Amino acid sequence: MEKSITTRAYAELLRVLREARAEAGLSQQQLADRLNEPQSFVSKYESGTRRLDLVELHAIAAALDVSLASLVKRFEEDL
Repeated sequence: MEKSITTRAYAELLRVLREARAEAGLSQQQLADRLNEPQSFVSKYESGTRRLDLVELHAIAAALDVSLASLVKRFEEDL
C-alpha cells in the first residue's frame, strides 16, 4: 500500500474535506478557529502538504457538524 500524500485516494479525501467545509459555509479561518488551530493547519491539509491522522479527521468532522462516518462514506463513494 502506497503511503504517499500524493495518491489519487488521498487527493479524493482532500476534495471531500474542502467540499464539506464549503457546504458548511466556513472559511479556512473559521474552521481553524473551531479547531483551535492556526489557519495554516487547514490550508496545509487541504493542499496536501500535511497528512491527517484519524483523530484529526474526527475533530474536523465534528467542527464541520458532520459525522466522521458521513465523510468516509462520501470518500468511499467517489473512489
